Amino acid sequence: MSLREYCTIQKSENIALHKPAWQLHQYNPGDNIFDASKAVDGLKSDLRWDAGQCVLSEINQHIATWRVDLKNILSIRTIIIYYRTENGVWGSMNTFSGRFLGFSLYVSNTTDRTDGTLCFHDTNYTTATIPAVLNVTCPVHGRYVIYYNERLPGVTYPAGYSTYAFNELCEVEVYGCPSPGYFGIACSLPCPISCRTVYCHIETGACQGCKPGYKGHRCDRGMILSPNICNVFPCM
Repeated sequence: MSLREYCTIQKSENIALHKPAWQLHQYNPGDNIFDASKAVDGLKSDLRWDAGQCVLSEINQHIATWRVDLKNILSIRTIIIYYRTENGVWGSMNTFSGRFLGFSLYVSNTTDRTDGTLCFHDTNYTTATIPAVLNVTCPVHGRYVIYYNERLPGVTYPAGYSTYAFNELCEVEVYGCPSPGYFGIACSLPCPISCRTVYCHIETGACQGCKPGYKGHRCDRGMILSPNICNVFPCM
């Protein structure tokens, strides 16, 4: 993480903290110790499977997915994932790094990941190179942040990939603006009032389309009519 990214995160808010979460195939579903909410409880000091700070899914599954509901369509800047390490040395000798490989991260306005934006899909990491704490920059708008991984029957995966898919997320932090309609490092700048919607790019303030009569990235330029417009269109 660069110094600029670190400073930006320090001025941002973790908008996923204590928000509703869900996972597929929870391990021992009758025990809240492995509940999906563990990945957004703010705790990441003990990354063992049974320490009560990590999400855990059932073994021998081909699909692993988890999501958090931000409860509103919000501007997102950065997503940080803390993976299960068992508090051991991370790397190729840690058997959990292979379970992290190949995952995808989406931001969507619905619970269907395919409706949203693919923020990241791992195709290059190995058990020796994937970090236990992964920082993903994804300046988009959305309500749901969705983690997805798969190990499908009949598919040949790269060396080092686990045989089955797992949710083993110890914390997922989503940094962005806690209220719609703002942008900037501290989310203190209002989006231009001439934007077609309340949303604008979290870093640049660029609009997602302009209201009628405006143009430009921030919709800050009016469309000036020609003085001779009545020669072209009838004037009332």
